[in-house]
Amino acid sequence: MRLADLSKRSGVSTATIKYYLREGLLPPGRQVNATTAEYDEGHLRRLRLVRALIQVGKVPVATAREVLGHVDDDSLGRTIRLGAALWALPQDAEPDEEDPAVIAARAEVDRLLEMLGWETAREMAPLSPVHRSLVVAVAALRRLDYPWDAELMAPYGELMHEVARRDLDFMESRATEEKEKVELAVAAAVLFQPVLRALHRLAQEEESARRYGIE
Repeated sequence: MRLADLSKRSGVSTATIKYYLREGLLPPGRQVNATTAEYDEGHLRRLRLVRALIQVGKVPVATAREVLGHVDDDSLGRTIRLGAALWALPQDAEPDEEDPAVIAARAEVDRLLEMLGWETAREMAPLSPVHRSLVVAVAALRRLDYPWDAELMAPYGELMHEVARRDLDFMESRATEEKEKVELAVAAAVLFQPVLRALHRLAQEEESARRYGIE
């Protein structure tokens, strides 16, 4: 398809597509002549991922470029490839390692991972920005006198593990090529967050009404 067709099918203006091409977010098309290139379904899929990162995930262009660089790195296995892409997404501020709440939160998070049997998460914890984000969140709760410990978090962790299984089942059912699978998993990480957050709030409303009524 030509650039105009890619624009029409994606709903993204040609000017924006050209910007993404210049910034390296979208791979160049197959050059037909000096002024014309052709694009394929892979470009359409990548364009949708770029829009998900920037519009829904509010990811800066430079960060999106880094995420996509990991997606495209076929020298890595799928787990490392996906993990590197997810780690490159915006994370919370770094924890203050001298803060007593952070120290206590880190101990509980590490104990949680042991309880859940998440060996990879435990091994990667010193490097993982996602692990640090969880520590920051738990520390904030503890400062507000919500002493979330490993036992309290474990059922939530088990539920989220089931969500992760469903995420990857979805990815494997919809994609055939390796790059496409990683692209879809990254898109899911960005796009599903608002869905999960909204479902959580709706579920709280529903459970409250069932327990306490609506009057």
